[in-house]
Amino acid sequence: MTTATKNAPTAGNRATPIINQKAHEIQAFGHVVAMPLALSEKVRKQSVDNLNQLLADTMTLRDMYKKHHWQVSGPTFYQLHLLFDKHFGEQSEIVDTIAERIMTLGGLSVAMAHDVAETTTIPRPPKGREEAPVQISRLLQAHEIVLQLSHTIAKEAADAGDDGTNDMVVGGVIRPNELQAWFLAEHLVNMPLAVADSGG
Repeated sequence: MTTATKNAPTAGNRATPIINQKAHEIQAFGHVVAMPLALSEKVRKQSVDNLNQLLADTMTLRDMYKKHHWQVSGPTFYQLHLLFDKHFGEQSEIVDTIAERIMTLGGLSVAMAHDVAETTTIPRPPKGREEAPVQISRLLQAHEIVLQLSHTIAKEAADAGDDGTNDMVVGGVIRPNELQAWFLAEHLVNMPLAVADSGG
């Protein structure tokens, strides 16, 4: 008799949680199950593999935003503290969108921090605090990595007839990342704060 069978609900213990359950995985990572999407397994597998790389990089970018939100300092602390947290929230929504597309295609999304760390192509920042311009530069580099990959994935998906993935990547990943990169890049323009440069 297994533990689960032994602990199965009876009339006297139906409200008792059945804990410490273990079983075989019902789907191996990297395996794509059949889905009625009018897309071949080969096309869905290619999109799932591409999207898992994009997901790992997006999760890394998201977490870099939270790191910098906590650690930012200096004269621009307040506005960057708020901006970094706003972008973190938006990246969290992008993470969900990518993961759900992977699952829709019959794949499994990368999920745990150690798997993300092994998969991402974004350079790892130090544990310590860096100056705000360096934080912004790191975030811009990460955005560019995500955008370069996204353009490749969108084209491959379109060429393979995976219009859903193409649409999701263009509208749900590329456009918001471009906007966030613009918001960041404008902070690195070397402009005078109090007295205008007359150019004379």
